[in-house]
Amino acid sequence: MASEEELFASVDALLNEEPHLPPPAERARLREAAGITQARLATALKTTTQSVKNWENGRSEPKSPRLDAYQRLLNGWAAKYPAPGAAPTASVAATVPAASTEPAASRVETADAPQAPAVPAAAPARPAIRPAATSRRPATKKAAQPAGDPRFPHGPLAVLDGDGCAYGVDGIVLDCPATTVVELVEWTLHESGLGAPRVHRNGKDSDPLIVLTAAAAVKLGLPERLEGHEQRRSLRLPEDHPVVKQVVKAKWRLTQRGFGPWARIYRKAQGRDRQCVQLAILSWDALDERSWPGVSEMEPADVARVLSVYAQRVITPRGSTAVSGLELMTALRPPTRAARDEASGNWVPGHNPGSLGTEPMDPAPPEATPEHPVVVNSGWTGGFLNEEAYQWVRDVSLLTDEECTLPYAVGLDLNTAFLAAAARLVVGLSAPDHFVGPKFNPKIPGSWLVDLSHVEVDPRLPSPFTPDGTRPAEPAWYQTHTVAYAQELGYNVAPLEGYLRRETGAYLDPWHDRLKAAYVDTLADLGVTKDLTDAEFLAAMERHKEVDPAMAAVLAAIKATVKGGIGKLRERPQGKRYKEGERWPALQRPTWRPDIRAAVIAKARVNMHRKLRNMATMTGLYPLAVLSDCVVYPSPGDSPLDFLPYAASGKPQPGGFRLGPTPGLAKLEGVQTMLWAVDLMEQGYNPARHIKGGDAVLDEGE
Repeated sequence: MASEEELFASVDALLNEEPHLPPPAERARLREAAGITQARLATALKTTTQSVKNWENGRSEPKSPRLDAYQRLLNGWAAKYPAPGAAPTASVAATVPAASTEPAASRVETADAPQAPAVPAAAPARPAIRPAATSRRPATKKAAQPAGDPRFPHGPLAVLDGDGCAYGVDGIVLDCPATTVVELVEWTLHESGLGAPRVHRNGKDSDPLIVLTAAAAVKLGLPERLEGHEQRRSLRLPEDHPVVKQVVKAKWRLTQRGFGPWARIYRKAQGRDRQCVQLAILSWDALDERSWPGVSEMEPADVARVLSVYAQRVITPRGSTAVSGLELMTALRPPTRAARDEASGNWVPGHNPGSLGTEPMDPAPPEATPEHPVVVNSGWTGGFLNEEAYQWVRDVSLLTDEECTLPYAVGLDLNTAFLAAAARLVVGLSAPDHFVGPKFNPKIPGSWLVDLSHVEVDPRLPSPFTPDGTRPAEPAWYQTHTVAYAQELGYNVAPLEGYLRRETGAYLDPWHDRLKAAYVDTLADLGVTKDLTDAEFLAAMERHKEVDPAMAAVLAAIKATVKGGIGKLRERPQGKRYKEGERWPALQRPTWRPDIRAAVIAKARVNMHRKLRNMATMTGLYPLAVLSDCVVYPSPGDSPLDFLPYAASGKPQPGGFRLGPTPGLAKLEGVQTMLWAVDLMEQGYNPARHIKGGDAVLDEGE
């Protein structure tokens, strides 16, 4: 028989349990029966309307002392408005233990599945909250689901607001009790359930990301704005700032970039357990307006939706989109894999075939930048690769009278042209070897010193060998794809020198596949799908940004990830204190590979020229200008349908420009490409009263 002490201990345990609230649907029924709105209830409980919505949909639960107040209110309503069919004396309080004495900081709100209503026949159906319940736009299709990995039940990230609400994937709202950055890091790692599984079996799980609103930053002791004379991305908290001191005192570390808009706080890994949290501070311009249009001004739930979709389809953001693009390359091609040590029999990190390895690699002198140590220390004067995107305008003297009378200039912008060029692109994986007088082989990636001045190209088209479209006048360094195109045109090529790589592979293939799927899926969410006719496609593209601003921001971020990631492969030194010949931080990365960047751009430029030639052959049309991945044609109408080549069956002719949502296909964009128009008007020519076009510039990243 149990002793008195044992019985009292059991009763005390029950008393210390959390109060049990009625099912979510019953909570909503009681509130509506009392005639109280969610907003009024939120005001009474000193919380947000969003939190009340989550309580009534089972996506989160309140915590003490708010839990006790909410319980008392529901008890009173239950006595006044019993559910139909229930006993008149029934009370919610009849089965509710006393309030908990457990500290609030030790509990975390979760998004458990809603319970069944107490009286299903009487409880009104409650629709699930949309992923962006605080948005001011109409509800749309869900774009992200909670992470399936049981280690990370609440998804990859959360957006923390000043009231302690942490908004996550698919409308989840967690209650974060942290009042300091150190407490926030501890909560994130041990209680939040945030994170994302690795995207490759040999890779690493993504660290959780906490995005801070301005109010949350101030609550944690951070300044609302980070001011200074430097570029925004270069600003950091000083080392003597109280928050930085708190982090260091708690034996946490900051990376070399310090506490800036994107701060990584970590401790040295113990075995396989990583302890690292990424912070992004919205009011410090962590989300650049060019890459994340309008996101920093969105409600926290919408910011969480945008970033969660991006994390699900691309990668959990680790910094700018350029940084994320580069991190995605490494995540999909991890540098190491488990290998058995024959001597000890233990498993140790070994080289992962197809990756860039763990050690940085110096480029060949012509592949480097002028300030690179291999150039400065060797006294190299042999010239450099100049594989850049097009910036070309046709000479006014080459315009025909017919072209001058056409009323429109229409710009065709290729969808993620550099992403399309990365598909099945063979690049070098090993260090370059120098050869004198090598025989050209289009299958070997590298840099070739070749004289292409003898190659004849129609003057109404840009030269495929130079970014400004002018004809080469002397031998120069070219990437393999550029030289191969000269051979494709029927000309003999005789390299004088070459820096070639023996080990090769399609390093960017998984990167291309993931980003292509993300791009196509996001366009489909905006109503732009592969099954549309060309006219329907143009109409859908015209309105896609208004369909869902959040998903339009995801699309812009994916495009910026492509360009920034490629540009980051040749990141230049930053800062006024840099001296030519010094090594800068980016050179310590295995992914500092200007030769891979050159290969992507060369292939994209060659692809563009091939389409220009085919268009001229099929239609007799020649471009007015080409800027990066946008080509401008004179047109009798304001649509590309007025001049693109179509077969008698109505299908687009192969080989030229085609419309569609797939990377490499064309679309019509809003006008920004005024470079060519200004140049032509200065020469006395104004071809267009109405101009439509688009532009794109390959950035070298941040």
